[in-house]
Amino acid sequence: MAISQRLGLSELAGRLLAPRVEGLDFVDDYREPKLRNLLPNPSFFLGMDEAADRIADAAVRGERIALFGDYDVDGATSTALLTRLLRSVGLEPLIHIPDRIAEGYGPNVPALKSLAEQGANIVVFLDCGTTAFDQLEAAQEYGLTCIILDHHTAEARLPAALSVVNPNRLDQEAGFGQLAAVGVTFLFAVALNRALRAAGMVPAINLMELLDLVALGTVCDVVPLTGLNRAFVQQGLKVMEKRANSGLAALSDVAGVKERLSSYHLGFLLGPRINAGGRLGDSSLGMRLLTSQDPGECWQISEHLNTLNAERQAVEQSVLEASLGQAEFQQSPVVLADGDGWHPGVIGIVASRLVERTGRPACVIGWDENNIGKASGRSISGVSLGDAVIAARNEGLLLTGGGHAMAAGFSVERAKLADLHAFLNDRLAADIDAAKAAASLTLEGAVSLDGADANLADEVERLGPYGPGNAEPRFVIPNAQLSFVDTVGQNHVRARLGGIGQGKLKAIAFRAAETPMGEALLNGQGRTLHLAGRLRRDRWTGGNAMELHIEDAAWPIDG
Repeated sequence: MAISQRLGLSELAGRLLAPRVEGLDFVDDYREPKLRNLLPNPSFFLGMDEAADRIADAAVRGERIALFGDYDVDGATSTALLTRLLRSVGLEPLIHIPDRIAEGYGPNVPALKSLAEQGANIVVFLDCGTTAFDQLEAAQEYGLTCIILDHHTAEARLPAALSVVNPNRLDQEAGFGQLAAVGVTFLFAVALNRALRAAGMVPAINLMELLDLVALGTVCDVVPLTGLNRAFVQQGLKVMEKRANSGLAALSDVAGVKERLSSYHLGFLLGPRINAGGRLGDSSLGMRLLTSQDPGECWQISEHLNTLNAERQAVEQSVLEASLGQAEFQQSPVVLADGDGWHPGVIGIVASRLVERTGRPACVIGWDENNIGKASGRSISGVSLGDAVIAARNEGLLLTGGGHAMAAGFSVERAKLADLHAFLNDRLAADIDAAKAAASLTLEGAVSLDGADANLADEVERLGPYGPGNAEPRFVIPNAQLSFVDTVGQNHVRARLGGIGQGKLKAIAFRAAETPMGEALLNGQGRTLHLAGRLRRDRWTGGNAMELHIEDAAWPIDG
């Protein structure tokens, strides 16, 4: 109430703000996070000045700079951001985005040799490289100077590089470990802009124009949307609304985005399409889209990515069904599913689906003809899967492996699979138990069907963007009558709420048809349920129509 009265806000806005700010003095920074208040001096980061000075010197000398980016959205946006900055001072970098299947994650020796043969003097690794010890040793032998811009979990030793800029270095002062690689890259761009100007080269681009890329990569890497990350996303969405990036404009149109952009659109509509290139097609498609200024090329790439995304969904469904069949019989702390020939491009998404279904960390492995498995894992809040994977690698259980708290990737020999599963279970069991005990569904309040209107949606929207660490408000609709229920799409449950003398509201529970909640909804037509979830505008109907995205349900005590 104090927030509402002191700042002249609605009672609902005050109630939503109260748990999200430490006090009245922090309200403005939450509602309008400004980079000038939150952006650190890039020199705070170890290796930052050395890296910026070396690239600026290379620009002056005309040395050839190569960029080696990861194939996911974070890697694509990081690579695109630095490419556009370098092009603004007349430099055309060599770019390599590894093929997910043929090359796998991170630096590899053949690619580095090829870059050296093409005349590269310096390689900047974006969203990868922190644990690539052998590969960067080889790079030195080829005469390459290496710079790493990354955020993945580091070890006590660092690879052979001129500079490793990573907020998660063990010797780095804490405070920015939640940045995505594209956030680290933007800070590097600030440092490089400064170094270039000092060398007499003035970039013909305003760095603020690149915040749309920072927002996209930050949301899609599922890092906490707090502090600096939240400022990046809020300001980046404003830049994106201007449609100055031809690639993002074309992709938004192909994806059917008609309403005002939010973190939802970045994470669920744009991001998956950019990722589709790396999963099933050409890994460089996303980066090419984000750096092109040719509207025709952008439209062509966007349509291709849209097609690949549809193909990805079909492949994903097949692997998911097989994985769920295995997970059903596992009671272990960590879920592990594996299969011959499972496509490496979808195992990460399937791991996420297993986490949703089981509430436990999950790893999904696809075996090749040599009994080597490529794996992707996803975790739950409070359980660092990346640390466990690095520990398993150091124990000799993995061929390669790394990651961060919520996601990891690794390769493993089939003969060591049982030992690996036992290791992960033993290492993570206590953390998983503690995380489950602390888990809860936070609700902001109860609303009636009549109260679930556009005014409520506007209040909620004004306090965005939302994501991990800054959850979108959830509301409970008590005693909601299910007037109609059925399934739609791939295992979604849709419903119409309301009865005689009540308001009416559409609702949907995604991927819920085969869950206990979905079964309760499907068996509840004509009955009442307490429903909890997020209220959003109905993007298909448009206008002021509202929709409840159901996340939980409970029968009334007398129901």
